[in-house]
Amino acid sequence: MSDNPPLFAAQEPIFPRRVSGYFRRLKWWIMAITLGIYYLVPWIRWDRGPNLPDQAVLVDLASRRFYFFWIEIWPHEFYFVAGLLIMAGLGLFLFTSALGRVWCGYTCPQTVWTDLFLLVERWIEGDRNARLRLWKAPWGLRKWRLRVTKWVVWMLIAIATGGAWVFYFADAPTLAVRLVTLDAPAVAYITIGILTATTFVFGGFLREQICIYMCPWPRIQGAMMDEGTLTVGYRDWRGEPRGRGGAKRTAVAEDVGATSGVRYGLGAGNDGESKDVAGHRTSRTGQELGDCIDCMACVNVCPMGIDIREGQQMECITCALCIDACDEVMAKIGRPRGLIDYLALDDRPPVLPGEHAPVRPMGTDAPEEQGADTGVPSPAAAARSDITADGTVATAVDGATAPAPNAADAPFITPNSRDWKPRPVWKHILRPRTLIYTAIWGLIGIGLVFALFVRADIELTVAPVRNPTFVTMSDGSIRNAYDIRLRNKHGEARDFTLSLTEAGALDISLEGAEGDTVEVPADSTMLQRVYVVADPGDPAAVQPRSEFRFWVEDTASGERAYRDTIFNGKESFDERSGNAG
Repeated sequence: MSDNPPLFAAQEPIFPRRVSGYFRRLKWWIMAITLGIYYLVPWIRWDRGPNLPDQAVLVDLASRRFYFFWIEIWPHEFYFVAGLLIMAGLGLFLFTSALGRVWCGYTCPQTVWTDLFLLVERWIEGDRNARLRLWKAPWGLRKWRLRVTKWVVWMLIAIATGGAWVFYFADAPTLAVRLVTLDAPAVAYITIGILTATTFVFGGFLREQICIYMCPWPRIQGAMMDEGTLTVGYRDWRGEPRGRGGAKRTAVAEDVGATSGVRYGLGAGNDGESKDVAGHRTSRTGQELGDCIDCMACVNVCPMGIDIREGQQMECITCALCIDACDEVMAKIGRPRGLIDYLALDDRPPVLPGEHAPVRPMGTDAPEEQGADTGVPSPAAAARSDITADGTVATAVDGATAPAPNAADAPFITPNSRDWKPRPVWKHILRPRTLIYTAIWGLIGIGLVFALFVRADIELTVAPVRNPTFVTMSDGSIRNAYDIRLRNKHGEARDFTLSLTEAGALDISLEGAEGDTVEVPADSTMLQRVYVVADPGDPAAVQPRSEFRFWVEDTASGERAYRDTIFNGKESFDERSGNAG
């Protein structure tokens, strides 16, 4: 038997613990809104007039149209869809640059449906400890009952998910009846079956593996983030060294600012009143400890099963549930919140000369804007040889030595005698990278809106018939044929009149129609063969090519459109080769 470990270890299941807090409530609201949009939007009605679908959002593949409330996108207007996709990509870059993987943590479909499946699992099998015991328990009647019940509810959610998707591609009420009566097209059942299977497997069994192994975004996000990006992180300079220790409290004295044993000072609480100053936290051996009590609450609530205290990791989706869990523990032991929080890597306290790690705390009575409310510590007096007995610091600045601010008034004092505090949130958001993304995103959006409102309701395309290029009539006149595609975007049939502007005298006639007017059906495109004739003595009949312009006019509204093309004369015929030139 070989003692070598296996090449691939078995996947360990993750059972995240329930947690409550600001970010968990935010995720509930986002989940409810996104699921509501997905399931309910196909049932919203929108009156577009006769002969047009009344579904507000519809991808009509049969008619090759996309309807979005009052907006109708035709196949030749696919640039609108392309523009929206580009805006979505830039928006993802923008939010990632500013707030990390905020999309993954809150609005990604995998995250939303996984949260929904976890809610069902917790409701049926219990919280983390109960699910762990059930996982390790042998298969019996109770375990089968709970598992089958959970799988049935998951399957119903998956079927509803696949069913809702197909409603975006056909009239929802009509398709729903046809699905129930088994009269729907086979492609509808196939699509529902595929989406049901993927939702059931991805949300119920693969969960975090989709984010780690199948999704490419964790490997791309590094290019979108930098040290100024706000993301979920751990204030190790405050939490280390870890340990449970004791949570003794001391009374607040007037001279507490000069007491090196006090770790954190007064700060304005949510109620506007001063909070108690936390006392020593020491281990049984007398070692001074940080705020982290190593309770593993942040790990137990993480849906990815990682330890955020180990630093930034590819698996982290910045769902911020670890923040809620840690804040809850800090409240119980009387410590300020924010040990785990949204923070930037460049907002670390300064490392002073001779120190190899962030400095330890000393002073108290730090203003809230300098981080006291979030527990940012001040330098350790014992680690500073330049701190005098009265609590000031003598630092050389521009060749002169001057007393620096009292350590109790500033959480950290930098080597140049200036107090340090974290950068405001808006400075992390409004950075050159995010501003550039926002500018490009806005310009594309403005361009799409402008193109949407200036597009015409009637359009035409002109394609000269190339075989033959021209025809010589019995009277010597020259005739060219053209295929003109007329597009009527109105909700009713319209009469379109065709005319032309040319250098000479050209006559126009429509195949299968009398005169120069043709009726185009409502909200449709019609192909019309048009003939243009030049008299024998007209310059266009003897010149190789003559430019002219087709005009189309809506007789009801007076709206006009045009296309430029050419007329081929008989001199375009190469008598030597016998081909039209």
